[in-house]
Amino acid sequence: MTLIRIEGDDLVVVIEGFDKLWSFKGSLTIPLANVRGATADPGIAADPKGIRAPGSHVPGVITAGTFHQDGEKVFWNVRDAAKAVVVELADERYARLVIQVDDPRAAVALVENALA
Repeated sequence: MTLIRIEGDDLVVVIEGFDKLWSFKGSLTIPLANVRGATADPGIAADPKGIRAPGSHVPGVITAGTFHQDGEKVFWNVRDAAKAVVVELADERYARLVIQVDDPRAAVALVENALA
């Protein structure tokens, strides 16, 4: 599972439990100035992921870690696609974060309100 919160001028993404092991990350801190927006997108789990390096991917079970596709890096941490949120970034190591959260609507609202 992934938690997101706003701390000052940063979006903080915290990876919990064994997901740290599968994704090779414990947390990410992104300046809000580099966050373009967030959307709930349960269909994204069916999209091609690219090349995993490093990370874990068992179709239908977990997608976690860094994936390289079309010259971009995307961070994934999703087990349940129905709870997937996509955070679009600019001028960051990752082009997007695809993360599973408890409440996708609340997570999107949190990000969008912080950007407003």
